[in-house]
Amino acid sequence: MSKIKILFQVLNVIFIILYVYPGSILGYFLYRDSTVQPQITGDFLVSSNHVYAFLVLSLIGLFAYYKSSKVIILNYLILISIILEVLHLVIPNRSFEYGDLFGNIVGVFLSILLISIFNFWRKDEHI
Repeated sequence: MSKIKILFQVLNVIFIILYVYPGSILGYFLYRDSTVQPQITGDFLVSSNHVYAFLVLSLIGLFAYYKSSKVIILNYLILISIILEVLHLVIPNRSFEYGDLFGNIVGVFLSILLISIFNFWRKDEHI
């Protein structure tokens, strides 16, 4: 298994742990308060933290699996971005927010756009 696939799988497990933990693990480590969620930048219509997180996860996942399992990885990334946020409806001390959900989805679609541009650019280089 390639290093990028291992990195994707490790990040995937970390994401799932961070999303299903009842509180903020990062808030606890940074502020000693699991009720505080660290904020990288201010939100604008969608949660910027969620956009950044899913952009990184999706880019790594697409680089790892795009050639071998394009449809599967695309479906997985879209579904995981939705499922992890919907789980906040039932996880104690977590709350479902549409801004977070749309931030997840925007991060995935931005990564798809970037990979498409990258692949298009690469094809032009070989001509």
